[in-house]
Amino acid sequence: MAGKSAFLGGMSPSALPQSQNTQHVSADGRLSPEDRVRLRKIPSFKNAWSVAWLYGQNILLLAVTVRINNPLLWVVAFLLMGRAHAQFLSLMHEAAHRLLFAHKATNDFVGNWLLGYPTLTSTPAYRRVHMAHHKREFGPNEPDVPLYANYPVTRASLRRKLVRDATGQTGFKLLRNQMRGLKSSDTRVRHTLWKMLGVQAVIITAFILSGYWWMYLVMWVAPYLTVWRVINRLRSIAEHGGMREDDDRRYTTHSVHQHWFARFMLVPYNIGFHMAHHVDAGVPFRHLPEYHRLLHTANYLDNTLEYPSYRRLWAALASA
Repeated sequence: MAGKSAFLGGMSPSALPQSQNTQHVSADGRLSPEDRVRLRKIPSFKNAWSVAWLYGQNILLLAVTVRINNPLLWVVAFLLMGRAHAQFLSLMHEAAHRLLFAHKATNDFVGNWLLGYPTLTSTPAYRRVHMAHHKREFGPNEPDVPLYANYPVTRASLRRKLVRDATGQTGFKLLRNQMRGLKSSDTRVRHTLWKMLGVQAVIITAFILSGYWWMYLVMWVAPYLTVWRVINRLRSIAEHGGMREDDDRRYTTHSVHQHWFARFMLVPYNIGFHMAHHVDAGVPFRHLPEYHRLLHTANYLDNTLEYPSYRRLWAALASA
């Protein structure tokens, strides 16, 4: 929840485009009944492939890096393993919305054991706080106000935040606070942390069996504490930095044109189509690009409201 010093709305638009009803989308951005049914359909088999290939591509990346053993490739692989955490947590986010698999038990098992726990995240716990975020962005129960408040900031302020992220200060502080839960009086908290640590033990064992035990620390933990934290901040402030509470999602959420590199490195699995996600949080990630296009056809979004790139948005966020 916001503290007394939190300032909101510094990045909210001063005017909105005049939206209109179309065959597919109403003036308030909501889908027609037919399109809602169509775009809310969960492609379970395609998503199963996404989870399998998430593991496959990152294992392949590490195997190729070890085989070639080039210093530059090790640096690239380190950065891409930070991206791997973004991938895991983007699909975990999908599972938290129960949009990854139509079968609820499968959705929750994969979301927790194969996506959340490997990245030290409890999907049910994340779901509880994240649903408060969706119920009322910047409302009284918004969990992420400290992350979004007080923008625009100065370039020096944003630089300091990113330096703390890139050097592991943010990640280590959060991890240390999380591990204190092992002494919690809440049995559920303790049991959940032990499950996470059990999954980490499996990952460590896999690295040991490969003959490269140290890669768990260098290519899994270290990118999580550094590269992932930078990605997480840049993505988060690009979603809601400086916005404010309102019934109209265009005052609560930024919209950014999606370039291929950003979708590859920063916002995998269409999580960058964040306006569409907030107008209807029940649309699976594979259908968000189409929904985004429909919002444009209804003039709910236009080029005056949507930032042409993440770089332009970050520059605006650091323009105080």
